[in-house]
Formats: sequence, structure tokens, C-alpha cells
Amino acid sequence: TTEPQLFYDMVHYGHSNQLRQAKAMGDYLIVGVHTDAEISKHKGPPVFTQEERYKMVRAIKWVDEIVEGAPYVTTLETLDKYNCDFCVHGDDITLTVDGKDTYEEVKRAGRYRECKRTQGVSTTDLVGRMLLMTKAHHSNIVSLHYQQHTDNFGKGPKGHSPWTGVSQFLQTSQKIIQFASGKEPQPGDTIIYVAGAFDLFHIGHVDFLEMVYKQAERPYVIVGLHFDQEVNRYKGKNYPIMNIHERTLSVLACRYVSEVVIGAPYAVGKDLLDHFKVDLVCHGKTEVLPDKDGVDPYAEPKKRGIFRAIDSGNNLTTDDIVQRIIENRLQFEARNQKKEAKEMAVIEAMKKREQKEQGEAPAQTAH
Repeated sequence: TTEPQLFYDMVHYGHSNQLRQAKAMGDYLIVGVHTDAEISKHKGPPVFTQEERYKMVRAIKWVDEIVEGAPYVTTLETLDKYNCDFCVHGDDITLTVDGKDTYEEVKRAGRYRECKRTQGVSTTDLVGRMLLMTKAHHSNIVSLHYQQHTDNFGKGPKGHSPWTGVSQFLQTSQKIIQFASGKEPQPGDTIIYVAGAFDLFHIGHVDFLEMVYKQAERPYVIVGLHFDQEVNRYKGKNYPIMNIHERTLSVLACRYVSEVVIGAPYAVGKDLLDHFKVDLVCHGKTEVLPDKDGVDPYAEPKKRGIFRAIDSGNNLTTDDIVQRIIENRLQFEARNQKKEAKEMAVIEAMKKREQKEQGEAPAQTAH
């Protein structure tokens, strides 16, 4: 049994990938998720409430069980309480408020394993992308103001921490294989098709997909993802915030999804419905814009009588999330600068220790 300790102020495919790796190290994966209060104390206010985060983590297909309100510091006592053989964490540094390694005790006991951080994504990077988006839609005066914010997001001074940078995600077929279910529809399955952007995969999407999943006894849910250009056509601004490769992994990590069409046509036509032998097509409460030629993209499934509008009871949109995050931006920024300073201090200390061990005179650092 493995237990990664996760706070997740925003759940993204990088976290899902860590959970995938953690699950592969053992047989049963228990995930500890922190409360809002606990995160605020250590990291600054989270974007999502604990209830939303519990639900998001439960929706990730490699998770067997979650522990609500897990302590920030993983102790041997916690591991024993949940019968865990070891705990897993990413290969970045996590420090407590007083600058100590959060995992010191379990490391000493040999009950700590590490998984690789997903290249190309971090909460900080995603927030940076959102801030860039708002920056692009304001007058020049406001732009300068936003420019200062976005520059602080991993693109700041030369001495920035290697753990808090903005990078570019590189998709590989291997990654898709790792995330894909590999299951084909079985006789007796109801094949359900849904389409959209599923950008910044969030709790609104999870609630919708869970509702879609519940439409049949044996559902096989296929999600059609529109290419970036298509999404930008109907969403405008700088959408999508996550590119098609990132959105593919985000959706594949969800336990309600069996398959993803990477770059689905906007109009749900005859060819697609026949090819996948679709029994049911669902759409949520978001507005359906006509296709480029002015036609309803759901005309064909409606004609066949297999279209169903779904109300998940959750009205959260990607727009709302971007708003939430931007309102949080100053706190985020403060958090990020503090985190960066903390990490830089650790790196300095490591350097000094190495120099001491090598018996060199300490090099002068310019501040």
C-alpha cells in the first residue's frame, strides 16, 4: 500500500501522472488530501475548496482511496494508521513553515519513495498562462501591471529556482499509452459520446462526466476533444489554456472516461457515430455554438433520437476558474515568491555544504 501526501490547490495532469507512478510502485493507492486551512498555512489560499479537491482526486483512475484532511507532515504514525508500507512524493523539495524537510522522518525509516515530476506543467506555470491571457485583453496601462505579475511566474530574475519554472510539455506516444485505458467496448456496453474542449480539466467536468457515466448500466464513455484552433474559434481570447496534448492526458486520467478522440470534428456527424457505434450523445448546459456553416453540431444525433442534454447540477466553467485564480493572483504571487526564496535558500545551503565537504573557500554570491 502506498500513500502519497497531496495538497493539490489545483489538480492537473502532472498530479495525475504522479499518482499513476505511485500506483505502479504498489498494489493499493491511498491519497492524503489536505484541508483548506492546512494549505493556507503552508502554501497560501487554495483555488479549490477541500470538498472540490477531494472529489477531483477521487475521480483520478489510479486512486483507490483518499484520506480527507491528511496532516501536512507525513509521519510514520500516519503510514501505520492506514497500513501503508511507504509514502510517495514528487522529486521536488517540500518544506514545512520552519524550513524543515517534510519527509525527514519517513526517509530515515526507509519508507519513502520518489516519483518523477511531469516535465512541462506546474500549477505556477498554468497560473502564469492565465495571467498572460488577461494581460493580452487589457489596455497598455493595465498591461504593464500584468506584465509585472506574469514576469514573477517562473520567468523572473536569473536566479530562479529550477523547481518553479515555466516550461513546455512534450507529448510522446509512450505518455498516451501510460494514461490510456486500452479497453475496447464489450458487447452489452452502451457507447456514449461527448465532445468539448475540457480545458483546465476541473470539478465541473468531473461532475458532468460522472453524470454521463450514470446514464447507462455499462457505460463506455468516449470524449471527443477539439483541436486548439477549433476551441479558440468558439471560446475566443487566449483559449485553450492547455493545448490538445495536455487536455488529452487530463481527460484520460478520469475514471469515467474509456477513450479520447484527439482532435474530434466540431459537428458530430454520421461518420463518427457509425465508426464508434455510438448509442448516446450527451451535452451539458454550456451553450452550443453553430458550426462554421451555421449548422447545429448535434443535428445528426438529434435526428437519430440519441441526443441527451445533461444537467450535472454544477455550473462551473473554465472561465469561472480563470476568474477565481486571477482574483487570487496577488496571494498566489506572494506565495510563489516566498516559495522561490525558500527553494533558493535550500540550494545555497546545499552548495555551501558541498563546498565545505570539498574544503574549498566559499564562492562569492552576488545579491
